[in-house]
Amino acid sequence: MFTGIIESFGTIKRIESKGEGKVLHIGCDLDLSETKMGDSIAVNGACLTVVGLEKNTFKVDMAPETVERTTFKQLTKGSRVNIERALRLSDRIDGHLVSGHIDGTGIISLIKKKSNAVIIKIDIGSKLAADMIEKGSVAIEGISLTINQCSDKDFEVSIIPHTADITTIGLKHVGDKVNIETDMIGKYVKKIVLGSVSRNDALSKGQRDISMELLAKNGFL
Repeated sequence: MFTGIIESFGTIKRIESKGEGKVLHIGCDLDLSETKMGDSIAVNGACLTVVGLEKNTFKVDMAPETVERTTFKQLTKGSRVNIERALRLSDRIDGHLVSGHIDGTGIISLIKKKSNAVIIKIDIGSKLAADMIEKGSVAIEGISLTINQCSDKDFEVSIIPHTADITTIGLKHVGDKVNIETDMIGKYVKKIVLGSVSRNDALSKGQRDISMELLAKNGFL
């Protein structure tokens, strides 16, 4: 679990191909003395497992599913990436709850200056758009951001100078593809309200759906 508050830039030192998967060697300026094999680190918002460690470099495996669903196919040696180590339960949550499981990608269609901020518009598909609300949370390349406005095909966020300086969002251009994770809590609420559960769920449809009748019966209306 992560917060979307980026801790450091990382630099891709080496990329190994493993069939349709990849292995990334990533250098960073974080103190990795407490990091151990098997730990989770978010790289551009994707939760990856540490499989190798050196002084200022760590190695992560990426399954074919991760490569296919993210922007990692575009990474090359020297690419800059956002790094966040896993959340401690005692930490303040300054961003929002981020799972590190990328829902899809979007393409930056507009970057414009507005006073001390930069407005970025990102084109997305209707599936991602359905899980976004105005003033809701979204993680872009692992960065926790607030949605200014959204439609069924795109959304906008506002970037302050500090965020642009310490993350890769300040290096992006129109046409660049970015990783997107929509709000985790919102997705669960949507699934419950729509009554969409797995086939293994033993509850009957009548028991699992939330209806106006059910809400009234239990004193919510």
